[in-house]
This record gives sequence, C-alpha cells and structure tokens, in this order.
Amino acid sequence: MTNSAVRPAAPPSGPRVPPASRREDLVTVLLGACLVAGGMSDGWAHNTIADTIEGFFTPWHGLLYAGFAGTLAWTFWLAYRRRGVAPRWWRDGWPAGYRVGAIASLGFLVAGLADMSWHEILGVEVGLDAEFSPSHLLLDVSAVLLLTSPLRSWWASGEGGARAATGVASLALGVMAPALLLTYASSFLTLSPTRAVGVPGMQQSAVVGVDAYLISTVVLVAPFLLVHRRRAVAGTATALVGGVALFDMVMYEFPTPLVWGALGALCAAGLADALLLRLDATRGRDAALRLPVAGALLAGLIVAGHLTGLALGHGLRWSPEVTSGIVVLAALLGALLGALAARPAGAPDPAVATRASTPAAPTQASAPAGTAPVVAGSAPSTPAGPVG
Repeated sequence: MTNSAVRPAAPPSGPRVPPASRREDLVTVLLGACLVAGGMSDGWAHNTIADTIEGFFTPWHGLLYAGFAGTLAWTFWLAYRRRGVAPRWWRDGWPAGYRVGAIASLGFLVAGLADMSWHEILGVEVGLDAEFSPSHLLLDVSAVLLLTSPLRSWWASGEGGARAATGVASLALGVMAPALLLTYASSFLTLSPTRAVGVPGMQQSAVVGVDAYLISTVVLVAPFLLVHRRRAVAGTATALVGGVALFDMVMYEFPTPLVWGALGALCAAGLADALLLRLDATRGRDAALRLPVAGALLAGLIVAGHLTGLALGHGLRWSPEVTSGIVVLAALLGALLGALAARPAGAPDPAVATRASTPAAPTQASAPAGTAPVVAGSAPSTPAGPVG
C-alpha cells in the first residue's frame, strides 16, 4: 500500500522584492500629476488656440512629455534600486503593482513617437479628430496603466490610513487621463438640460445630453466600485468627480454655467462619500446588496447634483419627466455596475481565502500497521516535478 502525504506548497518563483513604500508611491503620484497637468494644458491648447499650433514641438507637448519622462524614470528607478535582491532587475525587480506600469510606459513612448510623426505629416488634430487619433488613444491607455501603479501597489499592500490617500489619488489621475478624449461625451460639458426638449431641433440635443450622463456615470462609478468593494475610503467619490470636472473646466477656461454644474456634482459626491461611510459603519461590509446600493446612490446623487448646479447657474428647461428620468436611469445603471462588481453569493472573501490557504503546522497522519507515519508537508518518496 502506498503512503499518502500532503504535497508542500510550491515556493514563490523569483526573488522576494520589497514592495513600494508609502513615500515611493507618493513620489509616483506627484510625478503622475505633472503628466496629467501637461495633458490638461495640451487639451486646453487643442480646444482654444489650435489655429496657432504648428507641428508637434509645442510648450504644451513639452509639459506633457516632461511629466511622462519623470514618471518613466522614477518607475524604472524603483526596480533598479532593488537590484540587490533582484540582479535581473529589469525583469524581477518591480515592486508589486509597478510591472504593468513599466510596460505601459514603453507603450506610451511608442505612442509618443507615433504622435510626433502624425503631427508632422498630417498636421494638428482638432475636435473629434484629436479625440479619435490612434496615437492619442494609445497614449491614453498607456497613461492610465502607468498612472495607476500606486493604486495597484496600495491594493497589494492591504494597508489603509495614509496609504489609502496615495491609492485614491492614483485612481483619480487614472480617471482624469481619459477625460481628454471624452470631452464629446462628458456630462460636465453639456448644457443640454438648459434647452427645452420640445423645441424643434432640440430633441437630438437632449438625446446627446442623456447619453453624456450615462457615459459619465460609467466613467465615474466603475472605478469608484473598484475601491469600495475592498473597503469604504473617505473622499474617493469626491476625488474622482473633482478630478474629471477640473480637467474639463480647464480645457474650456471655466465657462460659468458649467462651473455651477460641476460644483453641484462635487457637493453631491461629497455627500455620497459621507453616506456610504455611514452605511458601512452601520450595516457592515458584508451587508446584502452593498455594492448595488453604493453604485445607485453615487450615480443618482452625482446626476442630481449636476442638474441642481445647472438650475442655479442657468436654469433648467428639460421637462420634469426627462429631468427626473435621467436621475433614475443613472441610479439604475449604477446599481447594475454594483451588481457586476459584487462577489457572487457564497463566494469566499479573497483575504479569508488567502489565510485559509496558508499551510498549517505539520501533523502526523495515520498509517497502516507496520509502516512509518507520514508527516504532512514532508517530501514524498519519489521526486515531484515542478508545480505549474
């Protein structure tokens, strides 16, 4: 009869690289903010003084690529400084959460070269041409992955408190990056609710406005739920709404009616943060429908707050049916996103599953008479091949 034994857990592959410290994540966030500020200035130039821009080499691109160069250099330095424990630092030296950002930085570099060629050969893009330029799309995707490295580092650390601040800031920067390419579909840039639906020619404007509210709901609520499904973090919704609204307002030089709408949405996001923290404190993180409730509450409040701000700054002319209907529709969409983000019923919490998978202390296993007992975790009688 063959003895059975518990197979030992496979040792971790590669060297144990120290995670990024809170200070290292903070430096990444600050450099990423410089990159986003450069993108903001370039967006402003494309929307306000495009007729004066000639070619690729402009002060606005200089700010953008200077921020990128600093972020790229710092990201690679984090791996290089760990070469003591990972001699092949370019492969094994990345702190948790930074490997994807390092790969994305190379994508950003390739996209930047493509953007330079595009500008020099085809000229400067304006409006939808700039938002759908292939080089700009690749730049944007790469920037999101690079800017969110501290977010992934925070998730890997499992810490809260001050560490959460760098994670939320990183998330806000990552959501601000696509704002440059979504100006055509941003609720912060629509005045559609200030125009009557029934007036000839205004029906299509109302449809575009409704679409903008729904797209902005996805852009803001989905990343919020990525954080909230782990734990409620104060200021997450406020940071997301404030970041995207600031990006849009800067690009169009703070137009007065739109500023009122943005301020209304920002106040609503702050209220949502407070309410969701309170709900978690009273109902707990395992409460039924926690994420659908969070998504519906956040989405409905942001849209209602934006409409309230527009009403105060310019007046609403949408019918009561459309005005109330878009708030309800946004809330339903937020609830759907929350349901998709929630763990299936009965699924274990990943943190609990990780603790449960930790090998227990060796124990003796029973064995047939005349044979030696086998200790759990001991090596099997025949060599085992590599796991996985």
